[in-house]
Amino acid sequence: MEIRLDTTKRHIAVVTIANEARLNAMTRAMMAELAQLWDRLDAAEDCRAVVVTGAGERAFCAGADISGDLSAAPERAQMVARALLKNTPFSKPIVAAVNGDCVGGGVELLLSTDIRACVPGARFGLPEVKWSIYPFGGATVKLAQQIGYVHAMDLLLTGRLVDAAFAERIGLVNAIVPPAGLMPWALATAETIAANSPTAVQAVKTQISAAIADFAKSREAMEQALGDKVRAHPHFAEGIAAFREKRRPDYS
Repeated sequence: MEIRLDTTKRHIAVVTIANEARLNAMTRAMMAELAQLWDRLDAAEDCRAVVVTGAGERAFCAGADISGDLSAAPERAQMVARALLKNTPFSKPIVAAVNGDCVGGGVELLLSTDIRACVPGARFGLPEVKWSIYPFGGATVKLAQQIGYVHAMDLLLTGRLVDAAFAERIGLVNAIVPPAGLMPWALATAETIAANSPTAVQAVKTQISAAIADFAKSREAMEQALGDKVRAHPHFAEGIAAFREKRRPDYS
Protein backbone atom coordinates (compact mmCIF):
# COMPACT_ATOMS: atom_id res chain seq x y z
CA MET A 1 0.00 0.00 0.00
CA GLU A 2 1.73 3.13 -1.19
CA ILE A 3 1.71 6.22 -3.36
CA ARG A 4 4.34 5.79 -6.08
CA LEU A 5 6.14 8.69 -7.73
CA ASP A 6 8.02 8.44 -11.04
CA THR A 7 9.87 11.53 -12.27
CA THR A 8 11.93 9.92 -15.03
CA LYS A 9 9.98 11.80 -17.71
CA ARG A 10 11.29 15.33 -18.16
CA HIS A 11 9.04 17.89 -16.40
CA ILE A 12 6.37 15.23 -15.73
CA ALA A 13 5.54 13.48 -12.47
CA VAL A 14 3.62 10.21 -12.63
CA VAL A 15 1.69 9.47 -9.43
CA THR A 16 0.34 5.94 -8.99
CA ILE A 17 -2.12 4.89 -6.30
CA ALA A 18 -1.02 1.38 -5.36
CA ASN A 19 -3.18 -0.88 -3.21
CA GLU A 20 -4.25 -3.48 -5.76
CA ALA A 21 -5.57 -5.97 -3.21
CA ARG A 22 -8.26 -3.43 -2.27
CA LEU A 23 -8.84 -1.89 -5.73
CA ASN A 24 -6.41 0.93 -4.92
CA ALA A 25 -8.53 2.14 -2.01
CA MET A 26 -6.52 4.60 0.06
CA THR A 27 -5.75 4.14 3.74
CA ARG A 28 -5.39 7.23 5.90
CA ALA A 29 -1.62 6.76 5.76
CA MET A 30 -1.75 6.76 1.96
CA MET A 31 -3.89 9.90 1.99
CA ALA A 32 -1.41 11.62 4.29
CA GLU A 33 1.39 10.61 1.93
CA LEU A 34 -0.55 11.91 -1.08
CA ALA A 35 -1.28 15.21 0.66
CA GLN A 36 2.43 15.72 1.32
CA LEU A 37 3.28 14.73 -2.24
CA TRP A 38 0.98 17.39 -3.71
CA ASP A 39 2.78 19.99 -1.58
CA ARG A 40 6.16 18.84 -2.89
CA LEU A 41 5.06 18.76 -6.52
CA ASP A 42 3.38 22.15 -6.24
CA ALA A 43 6.69 23.64 -5.10
CA ALA A 44 8.91 21.70 -7.54
CA GLU A 45 10.12 24.04 -10.29
CA ASP A 46 11.01 21.16 -12.62
CA CYS A 47 7.48 19.72 -12.46
CA ARG A 48 5.23 21.16 -15.17
CA ALA A 49 2.50 18.51 -15.34
CA VAL A 50 1.31 15.50 -13.35
CA VAL A 51 -0.20 12.21 -14.49
CA VAL A 52 -2.22 10.30 -11.90
CA THR A 53 -3.29 6.68 -12.34
CA GLY A 54 -3.91 3.47 -10.41
CA ALA A 55 -1.81 0.33 -10.14
CA GLY A 56 -2.86 -2.75 -12.08
CA GLU A 57 -5.74 -3.16 -14.49
CA ARG A 58 -8.83 -3.36 -12.27
CA ALA A 59 -9.16 0.04 -10.62
CA PHE A 60 -8.07 3.65 -10.69
CA CYS A 61 -9.12 4.18 -7.06
CA ALA A 62 -11.96 2.80 -4.95
CA GLY A 63 -11.81 5.75 -2.58
CA ALA A 64 -11.17 5.41 1.13
CA ASP A 65 -10.29 2.01 2.57
CA ILE A 66 -13.41 1.41 4.68
CA SER A 67 -11.72 -1.48 6.46
CA GLY A 68 -9.55 1.05 8.28
CA ASP A 69 -9.90 4.28 10.28
CA LEU A 70 -13.13 6.15 9.47
CA SER A 71 -12.83 8.98 12.01
CA ALA A 72 -13.24 12.46 10.61
CA ALA A 73 -12.24 15.07 13.17
CA PRO A 74 -11.65 18.49 11.57
CA GLU A 75 -7.86 18.08 11.39
CA ARG A 76 -8.18 14.62 9.84
CA ALA A 77 -10.85 15.85 7.43
CA GLN A 78 -8.49 18.61 6.35
CA MET A 79 -5.75 16.09 5.60
CA VAL A 80 -8.17 14.07 3.46
CA ALA A 81 -9.26 17.29 1.74
CA ARG A 82 -5.65 18.08 0.85
CA ALA A 83 -5.06 14.55 -0.44
CA LEU A 84 -8.07 14.93 -2.73
CA LEU A 85 -7.17 18.57 -3.61
CA LYS A 86 -10.60 19.61 -2.41
CA ASN A 87 -10.08 23.12 -1.07
CA THR A 88 -6.50 24.28 -1.65
CA PRO A 89 -5.12 25.67 -4.93
CA PHE A 90 -2.68 23.55 -6.94
CA SER A 91 -0.60 25.11 -9.70
CA LYS A 92 0.36 22.09 -11.81
CA PRO A 93 -2.08 20.64 -14.40
CA ILE A 94 -3.09 17.05 -13.69
CA VAL A 95 -3.91 14.45 -16.36
CA ALA A 96 -5.91 11.45 -15.14
CA ALA A 97 -5.35 8.01 -16.68
CA VAL A 98 -8.34 6.08 -15.35
CA ASN A 99 -7.23 2.47 -15.77
CA GLY A 100 -10.29 0.86 -14.16
CA ASP A 101 -13.08 1.48 -11.69
CA CYS A 102 -13.21 4.95 -10.15
CA VAL A 103 -15.49 5.03 -7.12
CA GLY A 104 -16.21 7.20 -4.09
CA GLY A 105 -13.12 9.16 -3.14
CA GLY A 106 -11.62 8.03 -6.45
CA VAL A 107 -14.23 10.15 -8.22
CA GLU A 108 -13.52 13.01 -5.82
CA LEU A 109 -9.82 12.82 -6.68
CA LEU A 110 -10.78 12.68 -10.37
CA LEU A 111 -12.75 15.92 -9.96
CA SER A 112 -9.49 17.66 -9.00
CA THR A 113 -7.77 16.65 -12.24
CA ASP A 114 -7.92 18.70 -15.42
CA ILE A 115 -7.88 16.37 -18.44
CA ARG A 116 -9.10 12.78 -18.18
CA ALA A 117 -9.31 9.56 -20.16
CA CYS A 118 -10.47 6.13 -19.12
CA VAL A 119 -10.39 2.58 -20.43
CA PRO A 120 -13.63 1.18 -21.96
CA GLY A 121 -14.30 -1.06 -18.96
CA ALA A 122 -14.02 1.67 -16.32
CA ARG A 123 -17.00 2.32 -14.07
CA PHE A 124 -17.71 5.45 -12.07
CA GLY A 125 -19.88 6.06 -9.03
CA LEU A 126 -20.40 7.66 -5.65
CA PRO A 127 -21.96 4.85 -3.58
CA GLU A 128 -21.49 6.56 -0.21
CA VAL A 129 -25.22 7.06 0.46
CA LYS A 130 -25.76 3.31 0.12
CA TRP A 131 -23.54 2.82 3.18
CA SER A 132 -24.70 5.89 5.13
CA ILE A 133 -21.50 7.82 4.45
CA TYR A 134 -21.38 11.54 3.68
CA PRO A 135 -19.17 12.22 0.61
CA PHE A 136 -17.08 15.00 2.12
CA GLY A 137 -14.12 14.73 -0.29
CA GLY A 138 -15.44 17.39 -2.66
CA ALA A 139 -18.19 15.74 -4.72
CA THR A 140 -21.00 17.79 -3.19
CA VAL A 141 -19.10 20.95 -4.11
CA LYS A 142 -17.50 20.14 -7.47
CA LEU A 143 -19.66 17.59 -9.23
CA ALA A 144 -22.55 19.87 -10.19
CA GLN A 145 -20.07 22.49 -11.42
CA GLN A 146 -18.37 20.00 -13.71
CA ILE A 147 -21.15 17.80 -15.11
CA GLY A 148 -24.35 19.73 -14.34
CA TYR A 149 -26.97 19.53 -11.62
CA VAL A 150 -29.12 16.64 -12.83
CA HIS A 151 -26.20 14.33 -13.61
CA ALA A 152 -24.52 15.19 -10.31
CA MET A 153 -27.65 14.50 -8.30
CA ASP A 154 -28.18 11.23 -10.19
CA LEU A 155 -24.76 9.96 -9.11
CA LEU A 156 -24.85 11.40 -5.58
CA LEU A 157 -28.36 10.28 -4.61
CA THR A 158 -28.69 6.89 -6.31
CA GLY A 159 -25.17 5.65 -5.61
CA ARG A 160 -25.26 3.75 -8.91
CA LEU A 161 -22.27 2.90 -11.06
CA VAL A 162 -22.15 4.23 -14.63
CA ASP A 163 -20.02 3.00 -17.51
CA ALA A 164 -17.29 4.74 -19.48
CA ALA A 165 -19.60 5.74 -22.33
CA PHE A 166 -21.95 7.48 -19.91
CA ALA A 167 -19.03 9.21 -18.17
CA GLU A 168 -17.76 10.52 -21.49
CA ARG A 169 -21.23 11.66 -22.57
CA ILE A 170 -21.78 13.77 -19.45
CA GLY A 171 -18.27 15.23 -19.53
CA LEU A 172 -16.79 13.43 -16.55
CA VAL A 173 -13.96 12.25 -18.83
CA ASN A 174 -12.60 13.66 -22.08
CA ALA A 175 -12.03 10.40 -23.90
CA ILE A 176 -12.17 6.61 -23.82
CA VAL A 177 -8.85 5.01 -24.75
CA PRO A 178 -7.92 1.31 -25.16
CA PRO A 179 -5.90 0.00 -22.20
CA ALA A 180 -2.66 -0.30 -24.16
CA GLY A 181 -2.93 3.32 -25.23
CA LEU A 182 -4.01 4.91 -21.96
CA MET A 183 -0.62 5.80 -20.46
CA PRO A 184 0.84 6.84 -23.84
CA TRP A 185 -2.19 9.15 -24.24
CA ALA A 186 -1.74 10.56 -20.74
CA LEU A 187 2.00 11.11 -21.16
CA ALA A 188 1.54 12.70 -24.59
CA THR A 189 -1.07 15.06 -23.15
CA ALA A 190 1.22 15.94 -20.25
CA GLU A 191 4.13 16.49 -22.64
CA THR A 192 2.02 18.88 -24.73
CA ILE A 193 1.21 20.87 -21.59
CA ALA A 194 4.83 20.80 -20.39
CA ALA A 195 6.03 22.19 -23.73
CA ASN A 196 4.00 25.36 -23.19
CA SER A 197 5.08 28.29 -21.04
CA PRO A 198 5.05 26.99 -17.46
CA THR A 199 4.51 30.53 -16.20
CA ALA A 200 1.35 30.97 -18.25
CA VAL A 201 0.09 27.41 -17.75
CA GLN A 202 0.50 27.55 -13.98
CA ALA A 203 -1.09 30.99 -13.79
CA VAL A 204 -4.18 29.63 -15.56
CA LYS A 205 -4.31 26.53 -13.37
CA THR A 206 -3.77 28.52 -10.16
CA GLN A 207 -6.57 30.96 -10.93
CA ILE A 208 -9.09 28.24 -11.73
CA SER A 209 -8.14 25.96 -8.83
CA ALA A 210 -8.13 28.92 -6.42
CA ALA A 211 -11.69 29.85 -7.44
CA ILE A 212 -12.83 26.26 -6.84
CA ALA A 213 -10.94 26.09 -3.55
CA ASP A 214 -12.46 29.35 -2.31
CA PHE A 215 -15.96 28.04 -2.93
CA ALA A 216 -15.13 24.73 -1.24
CA LYS A 217 -13.72 26.55 1.80
CA SER A 218 -16.92 28.60 2.09
CA ARG A 219 -18.86 25.34 2.51
CA GLU A 220 -16.38 23.62 4.82
CA ALA A 221 -18.16 24.32 8.11
CA MET A 222 -21.41 22.92 6.75
CA GLU A 223 -19.57 19.93 5.24
CA GLN A 224 -18.05 19.10 8.62
CA ALA A 225 -21.39 19.52 10.43
CA LEU A 226 -23.27 17.37 7.92
CA GLY A 227 -20.60 14.69 7.97
CA ASP A 228 -20.60 14.62 11.78
CA LYS A 229 -24.40 14.33 11.80
CA VAL A 230 -24.34 11.36 9.42
CA ARG A 231 -21.58 9.58 11.35
CA ALA A 232 -23.42 10.08 14.66
CA HIS A 233 -26.60 8.37 13.43
CA PRO A 234 -27.12 4.61 13.97
CA HIS A 235 -27.48 4.23 10.19
CA PHE A 236 -23.77 4.91 9.86
CA ALA A 237 -22.81 1.91 11.99
CA GLU A 238 -25.30 -0.24 10.10
CA GLY A 239 -24.04 0.91 6.72
CA ILE A 240 -20.39 0.25 7.55
CA ALA A 241 -21.23 -3.14 9.06
CA ALA A 242 -23.23 -4.08 5.97
CA PHE A 243 -20.39 -3.03 3.68
CA ARG A 244 -17.84 -5.06 5.60
CA GLU A 245 -20.17 -8.08 5.81
CA LYS A 246 -21.06 -7.81 2.10
CA ARG A 247 -24.80 -7.62 2.72
CA ARG A 248 -27.65 -5.18 2.06
CA PRO A 249 -27.99 -2.58 4.86
CA ASP A 250 -31.22 -2.31 6.81
CA TYR A 251 -32.24 1.32 7.35
CA SER A 252 -35.79 0.55 8.49
